Amino acid sequence: MSKQTFIKGALILMVAGMISRLLGFINRIVLARMLGDEGVGIYMLTLPALFFVITLSQIGIPVAVSKLVAEAETNQQYDKIRKIVSLSLIITVTLSIVLTLLLVAFAPYISTYLILDERTHLSLLAISPIIIIIAISAVLRGYFQGLQNMKPQAIAQVIEQIIRIAFVFILVRLTLPYGLEAASAGAMVSVVIGEFGSLLYIYYCYKRNKQDIFGKTVNTAHYKMKQLYKRILDIALPTAGTRIIGSITYFLEPIFVSHTLIIAGYTISESTSLYGQLTGYIMPLLLLPTFITHSLSVALIPSISEAHALNHMQTVHYRIRQAIRLSFASGGIATVVFVLLASTLLHLMYDTEASADMLTFMAPFFLLLYIQAPLQATLQALEYAKQAMINSLIGAVVKLSTLWLLATQPSFGIDGVMLSIIIGVIVVTFLHIISLYKLIHFTIPLSLIIKMLGLISVLILIGQPILSFLSHLQPLWYAITSLGFLGIIYLLGLILLRIVSKDEWDQLRAGRF
Repeated sequence: MSKQTFIKGALILMVAGMISRLLGFINRIVLARMLGDEGVGIYMLTLPALFFVITLSQIGIPVAVSKLVAEAETNQQYDKIRKIVSLSLIITVTLSIVLTLLLVAFAPYISTYLILDERTHLSLLAISPIIIIIAISAVLRGYFQGLQNMKPQAIAQVIEQIIRIAFVFILVRLTLPYGLEAASAGAMVSVVIGEFGSLLYIYYCYKRNKQDIFGKTVNTAHYKMKQLYKRILDIALPTAGTRIIGSITYFLEPIFVSHTLIIAGYTISESTSLYGQLTGYIMPLLLLPTFITHSLSVALIPSISEAHALNHMQTVHYRIRQAIRLSFASGGIATVVFVLLASTLLHLMYDTEASADMLTFMAPFFLLLYIQAPLQATLQALEYAKQAMINSLIGAVVKLSTLWLLATQPSFGIDGVMLSIIIGVIVVTFLHIISLYKLIHFTIPLSLIIKMLGLISVLILIGQPILSFLSHLQPLWYAITSLGFLGIIYLLGLILLRIVSKDEWDQLRAGRF
């Protein structure tokens, strides 16, 4: 299987990400129609506990594998690659077995006393085998990422969604006569089968590929397993720490919100409704472009690791700037659309316009979130994952502290919650930028910032009167026409201002990545 360049690898993951999101949306429609609100509620209540256990089982190993395999492949240390994969599998499989047994043992307690719905017990048991499956799959994904071959991961991602949709329809239909508890468990089994199908494909790719890699005998120096074990954990544990901090913050945020808004004078019903609008309507839209920045980040880690191993710091700086430019470019058009079409989008998607002001206010600040992921991936690739974890911890503390200070004030209320989220994004992003400047003297070109802000501002200014002229159209046609107009103007702006370089455009057009 061929090695891809940074742009091609990122593009492959982006396309797979778009397809997966579309298929995931179809899956949610099937679940909603077959299970109803209450059944979906049982299904969704189970997921946070599962995600937390999966995070613990992986402990950041995929990032460590990706980085170390990229370095070893650059230095033609093929025997070392085999040892990295073997040792990583031993760590993750052992840990995942322990966590699976703990999840099964404590499922009654979790469902009764933590989730507060005993009907989730069967779903927790049904989903438990997925921990081991994902642990193995994560190591193999890290292996291919390190070789800068994103195709197996991308195809496996799509296969998983297709299998899940097929089996969710079959299994929910078979189990629904036995009640919502059984039907929700059936839906969970479909997730397990989908992940297993994905694992079978990526393992097939691994078996086919490993003879080409492990059969080579160039530069087969002796590596102590203890030293390799330490290097893996030095990268993996801080990476896992960053994710765990995010999970804990995600868990604490609604608790803080419910208490602070009641202190501010809101009723429980008002508090729940406003927070539901923010997290159910606004945040999913604001986070929509992150599948692009995530793809860039995954491709960025092995690319930077390779350049760093060769001590090509100029290439490291170029790759970071390239990722930031592409993140800005993808996030910029989203910002413009959210500012100009907030009411229309919310009306078409959720049949409400009540929270449009939230979306318009928060969108410009989330430009910083879109470049946060590449910055964090760079710190991990340069073996500064610990610094990324510290930055995330500081951001989480600032976010929750700000939430408590502002949201308890009647003059702020839900606006205080929004501000705390924005401040958290700003703090973490700037801490990442400062860290990279201190560590490798990296800076974001001022010209890029001026160009992006200028393009966004101009497009908003000229877009307002033109979209007002189109406002007589039906909402759907108004949205389609407006998106087409904004997209064309924005694309021309990217070309004229050279925010995306000519070489990158040529590669995309010609298919020569």
